[in-house]
Amino acid sequence: MNFSENKKVFIIAELSANHGGDINIAKETIRAAKKTGADAIKLQTYKADTITLDVKNEFFKIDHNSHWDGRYLYDLYEEAYTPWEWHEELFLTAKEEGLVCFSSPFDFTAVDLLERLDCPIYKIASFEITDIPLIEYVASKGKPMIISTGIATEEDIDLALQTCFNQGNRNVTLLKCTSQYPALPEDCNLITIPDIKSRFGTNVGLSDHTMGIEAPIASVALGATVIEKHFMLDKSIGGPDAHFSLDLEEFTQMVSAVRRVEKMIGKVDYSLTDKKLKSRDFSRSLFVSQDAKEGDTITKNNIKSVRPGHGLHPKYYNQLLGKKFVKNVDRGEPLALDMIENLSKNL
Repeated sequence: MNFSENKKVFIIAELSANHGGDINIAKETIRAAKKTGADAIKLQTYKADTITLDVKNEFFKIDHNSHWDGRYLYDLYEEAYTPWEWHEELFLTAKEEGLVCFSSPFDFTAVDLLERLDCPIYKIASFEITDIPLIEYVASKGKPMIISTGIATEEDIDLALQTCFNQGNRNVTLLKCTSQYPALPEDCNLITIPDIKSRFGTNVGLSDHTMGIEAPIASVALGATVIEKHFMLDKSIGGPDAHFSLDLEEFTQMVSAVRRVEKMIGKVDYSLTDKKLKSRDFSRSLFVSQDAKEGDTITKNNIKSVRPGHGLHPKYYNQLLGKKFVKNVDRGEPLALDMIENLSKNL
C-alpha cells in the first residue's frame, strides 16, 4: 500500500482504549467505523509490562496538566490496553467489514504478534519516535509505515527516517501531531504539514487530538493524505481516551467534510470548461450606452463597460475614445468592430 498513490485521503479510525474492556464493544466499534466512511481501523498492541514498569515513584506518575494527572503509567496502560487474544478476532471483523486493520506496536513481541496476523501497515506512535531499535525492527518487515511526530525534533524525524531507509523501507508517511490530549487549536500549527512534505520528502498526514473536526478538514487543504482520529461507539462508555474521541455522528461528519474538501481541492487548472465558458456570458464588455448616429464621436457618455459579455473586451475602452461611429447605433447594442472607424486595423 502506497499512500502517495491513493486517490483519496486515507482516513483512520483509532480504536485505542475505546472498548471499555469488552471485545463485543470493540467489534461493534469496528462495524460503526465502516458506517462512518472510514478506510481503516487502528489498534494499539501493547501490555502494561511491554510499555512501562510497575513502579510507583515520581518518575512514573503523570503530572503534565492532563486528563490523566495523578495516575501511574502502569495503571493507566493496564486499563487502556487491548488484550492480545482479541487481535485475531478484531482483524477478522475488520476484514469482514472491508476495512484495513493495522496497529501501533510498542515492542518486538507486539511486532511478532502482528506479523502472524499479516498486519498490512505499521504505525509508530509519537512517543516511540525515539525508540530506534523498535523502528528498525518494524521497518525490517518491509510494510508501509506511518510515523507520528508529536514530540519529535527535526533530528528525531531525520534519524527515524534514516533508520527506515537503512532497512530498505522508504514507504513512510509522517503525521503532524500535537501530543496533547486534547490538543488546543492554537498549538496545532497545521501549516507545518506542507513543510514536512517539502523538508523530509515524504507523504504527510495528520494525527489529530483536538476537540472537533476542523483540524482534519483544514489539514486536507494543506496537503494531508492520511487522517487519524480517535473514534468510539458511544462516549458514555467512558475510558482514558473518551474525552477527545469522536462518536459515530461526529466521525461521520468529519469523513463527509473531508470528502467534500477533496473534491474542492481538485487540480491546478486554468482551462475553461463548458461551464466556465457559459459563465463568461456574465463578464464585463463594452456596450453602447446612449443612442448615437453615424459620424458621432465615441465618448464616455455613449459607451460603457457593463455586464453581460457580448461586446468588445473592456481593455479597448481608452483606445476607442475619440474615434467615430460608422453607423447608427442604439443604446443596449454590444459594441462591435464594424461599428467603429478603422478599428479592425488597430486591434
